[in-house]
Amino acid sequence: MSPSCHVALHYFPEVSSDVLRELSGFLFIIHRLKTPSDTVKPRAVVMSEPKAPTPAPGDTYKGWLFKWTNYIKGYQRRWFVLSNGLLSYYRTQAEMGHTCRGTINLATANIAVEDSCNFVISNGGTQTYHLKASSEVERQRWITALELAKAKAVRMQPESDESGDDSTPPASGQGAGSRNSEVQSTLRTLSSKVEDLSTCNDLIAKHGSALQRSLSELEGVRLGGETSEKFRQVTERATLFRITSNAMINACQDFLTLAQTHSKRWQKALQSEREQRVRLEETLEQLAKQHNHLERAFRGATVLPSSQSNPSIDSKGPVPVKGDASDEDDENEFFDACEDVQEFITVPADPKYHRRSGSNVSGISSELGMDDGTTSLDEQSLASNPESPQSQELVPVRKRRSRIPDKPNYSLNLWSIMKNCIGKELSKIPMPVNFNEPLSMLQRLSEDLEYYELLDRGAKCQNSLEQMCYVAAFTVSSYSTTVHRTGKPFNPLLGETFELDRVQESGYRSLCEQVSHHPPAAAHHAISERGWTLRQEIALASKFRGKYLSIMPLGSIHCIFEKSTNHYTWKKVTTTVHNIIVGKLWIDQSGEIDVVNHKTGDRCHLKFAPYSYFSRDVARKVTGVVTDKDGKAHYVLSGTWDEKMEYSRVMQSSRGGENGAEGRQKTVYQTLKAKELWRKTPLPEGAENMYYFSTLALTLNEPEEGVAPTDSRRRPDQRLMEQGRWEEANAEKQRLEEKQRTVRREREREANRTASPSEEGGHQDNYTPMWFERLVDPMTGETTHIYKGGYWEAKEQGSWDSCPDIF
Repeated sequence: MSPSCHVALHYFPEVSSDVLRELSGFLFIIHRLKTPSDTVKPRAVVMSEPKAPTPAPGDTYKGWLFKWTNYIKGYQRRWFVLSNGLLSYYRTQAEMGHTCRGTINLATANIAVEDSCNFVISNGGTQTYHLKASSEVERQRWITALELAKAKAVRMQPESDESGDDSTPPASGQGAGSRNSEVQSTLRTLSSKVEDLSTCNDLIAKHGSALQRSLSELEGVRLGGETSEKFRQVTERATLFRITSNAMINACQDFLTLAQTHSKRWQKALQSEREQRVRLEETLEQLAKQHNHLERAFRGATVLPSSQSNPSIDSKGPVPVKGDASDEDDENEFFDACEDVQEFITVPADPKYHRRSGSNVSGISSELGMDDGTTSLDEQSLASNPESPQSQELVPVRKRRSRIPDKPNYSLNLWSIMKNCIGKELSKIPMPVNFNEPLSMLQRLSEDLEYYELLDRGAKCQNSLEQMCYVAAFTVSSYSTTVHRTGKPFNPLLGETFELDRVQESGYRSLCEQVSHHPPAAAHHAISERGWTLRQEIALASKFRGKYLSIMPLGSIHCIFEKSTNHYTWKKVTTTVHNIIVGKLWIDQSGEIDVVNHKTGDRCHLKFAPYSYFSRDVARKVTGVVTDKDGKAHYVLSGTWDEKMEYSRVMQSSRGGENGAEGRQKTVYQTLKAKELWRKTPLPEGAENMYYFSTLALTLNEPEEGVAPTDSRRRPDQRLMEQGRWEEANAEKQRLEEKQRTVRREREREANRTASPSEEGGHQDNYTPMWFERLVDPMTGETTHIYKGGYWEAKEQGSWDSCPDIF
């Protein structure tokens, strides 16, 4: 007799041997149900994030599809990979090992067919892929594979959710193998208990049926000798059913307790794993950005060798960290499958060009289409030392200041101010000085002359193409002061002026005046004793978009050289200030500039590449090509708008045909070795505490005697801000703005009183500037404000009686 039978006989001596055999088998089951926690003790386990099972050969599907990118590029060919319920795409097959352009989870995605070849996949959120197959058959293959993968992902999702993780971390010496064995052991234990519960259920059904039969037979038995036997059988069945039921209940309780215990552990472990996953994602994102940053720095060091010595290379490229912004899409503009912004390729020229002697330089000029009598652009000409003997003879008549009071650290709730400003024009938003820098827009405009030496050298050139290189470098250099300048300059009051007299130090003098308030427009005129004149009228169109601020300068810039009478014009690119609400502010310049010589027809096309996370180019990159009136390239310019520009002489070029991979090929220029054309001057020490002002910017608001009463240096709110008295500056700023509105309303009423009935209501802003007059530019045909003279004569005489009282 088995040990189980002895146990049953001890507790139930009245039960027959047949029943005892059944009872002993059931007691064995009960023994298993009671003892697994002792024999196979569950250990604390940590399970990794639920993963989809390793796909069978049919679970992975790869191939080419056309993906919609934008209205300019349309559908672009991309390599798609379907695996483990995820659809990912790459630009090429070679990118599969390192760069994924996007991934969508099919478990929550909707798949819709548009027509014979097109279909759409969307997750109901921000991800929507508009795809096109090469044929209807190919589209159907993809639809079938996607539907199957989606169904499997949906099935696996509940299983993955239920197979959570244990919260206790493994010992440092445990590996993936031990964790998997612990998980398998726990799963085997639970599976065994499920089987035992199933067996108990079968026994309960069996013994319940037997008890029911016994009761039925009892009803039909006559009272007699066999009555006691029947009662005994009923008692045995009832006892056995009671034991079975109790065992079933106990087994269920054990299973429930075990499941609840592991469920709590796994819930805690799952939460821990999710938090760890977020931390790992943040770390991975940081590493990816650092890798991208290092790649750009390396490429910059390779393409622009002299940048290796620049200590500011580590600050290249806006690399916002996770704490600065909630999501990279909120602070940066990303481009799906971003193409190389450079429209041409440069390669070293044939060595024969480098071996030419000095007597053959004119031959190169002739080959490039230059006149034999002109001076070619040799290495010494463009790469000349800016500290020429002429400039060394100029000694400043006064020592300019090199510091201003440090910027106070005042906190401000930006969103409380900006949330009511979305969609409004920037000039109409009442901004506190907390967002400003202690300079006006007129002074910022004068900062374009930071690298006036480029125009000085350009004025000495006898060849227009050489001169064009200097003008193009000057155009780029005007943006170098903006890289860290996230503060907003003060909006000038109508009639406000700013003079920059540097004749004795640098040979030029400059005058700016605010000639219009709505829309805001400023006129600028600068003239140099070294033979050049610069003039411009800039009106700013700016919009706050919630995440970023776009500033679009309107108007043309003119540069005229006295000796050659060459007249150049160009326009400014768009400035974008990112992370207005959340994160660290950073500035980007993007767009294209055409510098045109209206006398000779020479042209320089400059391209400012917008920042893109996916681009491997150097951040803030600028490229350009100098061509003559016939479109023949003579020089290639390259560099960054915040650091330097270089030039390369084009020796030979080959234009692309129409049989390229993307329908066209890039032009290949064979060039001589690149030479530096312009380099940014390092910021003064402690600039980070002085609004990142350059050496020139630090002197712009320095008080000077003899300036006009409308000069920006005399503006009280700007002066108070520079001194760190921001509360007083805010109050003064509101007073000045209200005074300006009062003067404008009075001017409009006066204009309406003097106007005829037909003209009434047509005077929006009939202000007449003091030093500029509105004329039609003879070169461009634009109506613009041009300096009419008289300011410097008035300064010499000290006659400012006609100036308005604006402060």
